[in-house]
Amino acid sequence: MAIAAPANAQPDAVAVAESLFNRGLADMLAGRYATGCPALSESHRLDPRPGRLFTLAECEARWGRIATAVARYNDFLALYSRMSEAEKLQQRERYDVAVEQRDALAPLVPQLTLSLPRDAPQGTVVQRDGIALGEPSLGIALPVNPGEHVVTTRAPGGPEHEVRFTIDRSESRTIELEVKLPDEARPPVKPQGPGAQAVVPPVSRPAPPPPDAGPSGRRVVTYVAGGLAASALIFGSVTGWMAINESSLADDECADVPGQPGVAACSAVGKAAGDRAKDLGLASTIGFGAGGALAGAAVLLFLTEPPPPRPQVGQVGALRWSLLAAPTGGGVAVRGHW
Repeated sequence: MAIAAPANAQPDAVAVAESLFNRGLADMLAGRYATGCPALSESHRLDPRPGRLFTLAECEARWGRIATAVARYNDFLALYSRMSEAEKLQQRERYDVAVEQRDALAPLVPQLTLSLPRDAPQGTVVQRDGIALGEPSLGIALPVNPGEHVVTTRAPGGPEHEVRFTIDRSESRTIELEVKLPDEARPPVKPQGPGAQAVVPPVSRPAPPPPDAGPSGRRVVTYVAGGLAASALIFGSVTGWMAINESSLADDECADVPGQPGVAACSAVGKAAGDRAKDLGLASTIGFGAGGALAGAAVLLFLTEPPPPRPQVGQVGALRWSLLAAPTGGGVAVRGHW
């Protein structure tokens, strides 16, 4: 049931891809998914074909990497919607399995939200399982595979901080990341001669925050509304994309009835796809509407928030101190001022 190789595939690449596919398939059937799935992925990269993509999705599903499997099944279904009728007939059995597997696994995919503290330095690098995450990937729920994950943060010039955790199927988790700042401690100046005093350079210590420091209740509501808006817009985008795919499938499975303008005859698959397209379209509209309303509310709350109180004149800012040690004088002096 394979489709002809792409015209731009090189003969050597096709041969290598075929060898990798056979080896990956054998490992998958033997339960060696850690070697079988990467081999199938490389085979599809070198010579992309529907059969290779479908088999890769099956391997990821058996391995338990359900987030990756759902993405691969969606890739196959999107490719199927662009096939000719003859190609669809060849891939029909795989299409049915892909839809069934995707719908069964999608609700089980864990959702992970990673966020940096508000005082994280500009340029802080966040990596999840060795993959760098940009700012748009932070603060929102993203699908991940079940199991153990490693997240690292590194501020410019600072040490790396690592956190390990395990997430289960259907679990939603939010992790507030920690960032280690560069060590700014400076060594004392050594004395230059007999009787000289060793002077520790003045160190500025910031005043402790007032007892009521922290985000206001209005700011918290703003953050919550913004997060819900982002989630609603993502939901609207995903369901809209799925509705387009289902609508395309319905168009392919329906045909106008001769002599009856405006009347179309659809197969059972086309009718089911049309019904799903309507439901998904409605869900997408609701998602975008709710996301827009929540985003507008978050912006309004942010713009109308009253400014924080200004510090009073004479407020303590920092304590500066110096330590003087006389090596031969037998005494220690401490001097300081506000």
